[in-house]
Amino acid sequence: MTHTQHPHVTLVGAGPGDPELLTLKAVKAIASATVLLVDDLVSDAITVHASPTARIVHVGKRGGCKSTPQAFIEKLMAQEALAGEAVVRLKGGDPFIFGRGGEEVEYLQAQGITVTVINGITSGLAGVTSLGIPLTHREHAHGVVFITGHAKQSAADSVDWVALGQTAQQAKLTLVIYMGVSGAAHLQNALLQSMRADTPVAVIHQVSLPTQRHVVCELQQLHDTIVREELASPSVIVIGDVFKGMLAVQSGAELQVFAG
Repeated sequence: MTHTQHPHVTLVGAGPGDPELLTLKAVKAIASATVLLVDDLVSDAITVHASPTARIVHVGKRGGCKSTPQAFIEKLMAQEALAGEAVVRLKGGDPFIFGRGGEEVEYLQAQGITVTVINGITSGLAGVTSLGIPLTHREHAHGVVFITGHAKQSAADSVDWVALGQTAQQAKLTLVIYMGVSGAAHLQNALLQSMRADTPVAVIHQVSLPTQRHVVCELQQLHDTIVREELASPSVIVIGDVFKGMLAVQSGAELQVFAG
């Protein structure tokens, strides 16, 4: 049975995890789907908005874990859309911030399929906001950089963290690093070559969920803190002077771990 007049896929950002952070537009798209391809980090509290007759296909995508191949997901989206289904690709966070949304749009458009993208709140924003801290501040941060800490096989594709740290220090930028926990030792060593050792850092685990935890420390303590507190993926690492006040409360020495 044909559900749409023209093959179409909607990429929907499910946000960081809390279902109350979904946009109204996202809820409407989820409800109208006949087929949903759902990322591993998207909870049942979000897919509850789907129609009872919708087919939900779980396509696990999680850093550091076994994942459904991206090529398979793209082909499945195209196959279902060309068969006339109303397809929603439900992705954690925002589709266009380290969500491979750009690749999916290019693939689908090459198959003659139109695509709509609905933004979601990204964890790098939601996590810092949950601590009552702004990503930018007139006194402490004039801008923000969202960047992946996921290591590349090719040195040519890797980030020059020393240069980035120097730019962040000089221009007063907050660094928001996704998928950086496993490479925290490398990040710390590289950034310490161009940033102050006492630069404040927050690591926020399972952003917006009831199980959210975060730690605040100095850059020179980053790796040891992550190991000691057993922080793993999914977490975001946020570096910058916007956290100066939180470090001051801790007297710049004692680590504090917060839940919720």
